[in-house]
Amino acid sequence: MNYKMIFYIMGQILKVVGLCMLLPILVGAIYGEEHVVTSFGIPFLVTMAIALAFTFRKPKNNEVYSMEGFISVAASWITMSCIGAIPFVLSGEIPSYANALFETVSGFTTTGATVLSDVESMSRSCLFWRAFTHWLGGMGVLMFVLAIMSSNDARTMHMMRAECAGPNVGRLVSKSNFSARILYGIYISLTVSEAVLLMIGGVPLYDAIIHACSSAGTGGFSMWNNSIAHYGSVYVEMVIAVFIILFGVNFNLYYYLIIRKFSLAYKNEEVRTYFGIIIAATAIITLNIMKLCDGAGDALRKAFFMVASTITSAGFSNTDTGEWPVFSQTLLLLLMFVGSCAGSTGGGMKVSRIMIIIKTGIKELKYIVSPRAVATVKMDGKPVERDVVRGASSYLILFVMLMSVSLLLVSLDNYSIEESLSAVITCMNNIGFGVGRFSPSGNLGGLSAFSKIVLCFDMLLGRLEIYPLIMLFAGRNSK
Repeated sequence: MNYKMIFYIMGQILKVVGLCMLLPILVGAIYGEEHVVTSFGIPFLVTMAIALAFTFRKPKNNEVYSMEGFISVAASWITMSCIGAIPFVLSGEIPSYANALFETVSGFTTTGATVLSDVESMSRSCLFWRAFTHWLGGMGVLMFVLAIMSSNDARTMHMMRAECAGPNVGRLVSKSNFSARILYGIYISLTVSEAVLLMIGGVPLYDAIIHACSSAGTGGFSMWNNSIAHYGSVYVEMVIAVFIILFGVNFNLYYYLIIRKFSLAYKNEEVRTYFGIIIAATAIITLNIMKLCDGAGDALRKAFFMVASTITSAGFSNTDTGEWPVFSQTLLLLLMFVGSCAGSTGGGMKVSRIMIIIKTGIKELKYIVSPRAVATVKMDGKPVERDVVRGASSYLILFVMLMSVSLLLVSLDNYSIEESLSAVITCMNNIGFGVGRFSPSGNLGGLSAFSKIVLCFDMLLGRLEIYPLIMLFAGRNSK
């Protein structure tokens, strides 16, 4: 195990996190919040000191294999979450470190679940940091590091696999760091475009930045207690809904559109299925909730926004789904499992992984009926590699096992089985809201500190897709 290289990679990531802490200080200076200098200044100095200690000398042996890549990513995410929580505690706005850690992990993992009952009482600088963690975690801090540094291509691929979501990770171009730059260029362009469109709709600059950052990471942190419903604007809701859907699309698709390879974009079976699920779920829920709304238009508006927010794991809300029929709530729960596309900033199991699992099940049924039949799992008209098929099945098994253990631990708080299960599901799928007391109108603040730590672990499991954390805590000596 190349521990020196693991610490070096962690140092590079912490440098980015530390420098990003200067942004809330700037926001605090603009809005005259004097406490921000201490609240963010101390964590900034601590983070940079650790980062410089880790990167003071580049290791002579810079080889990184899968084990080192996965462990460095998992350790970095835990470290930056622990440090990122400090400003909330020092400012006194979230005095409990367990609560601050939960809020920070929820931010970096783009979950959007909160323990706060009154976010409007927070300072502008802390609200900005809270939303900006979504933006950092959306594409991944490591991806940003890869985008700005030149490094061994084989080494960066191992790290990209550890942080990127989906059953398979590939490069857009021959060099991994160039791929990272392309992805971040698309990511920044979409973020800026959304902020501009929100301002055109009358949203103030600060509000637009907050919600654009949250949308980009498909996280859902808002600066208002009633989330997007605060604006009471169909235009604002539709802009955010459209953009979170766009951020839930595989970013490779945008690259194909940019280079005018429209046929490759059209052939993407996952994206077609993703949009098909959104359309079908919106239509079904619209019909189911129509009696509770002011006409078909109002029902369609609320259904579309909540379907978009749920399947992309954004966690924004324009209504309280706790008042919806059980059928619609159950459908939203299923959408939490499905999630968005691989290679996007969204959470969940990922549409492609669900498709592979379903197609594998169909193939096995065909084999049982006709053992001599030759059947293969195909995506986009091409056979899927056996390792990818096996990986998708293994991921589902691990996901269910870990979810069951988490549910058992969280149930110690004596909430109802539905509420406890929804809390675990919403965190493991990086959604942000559940049912009952954990619906969009509620929060997870009533849980014990122990349950919050368990859910923090679940959020990291969901964002890093299980394997990096397992390797961190159950690692073995390996190249």
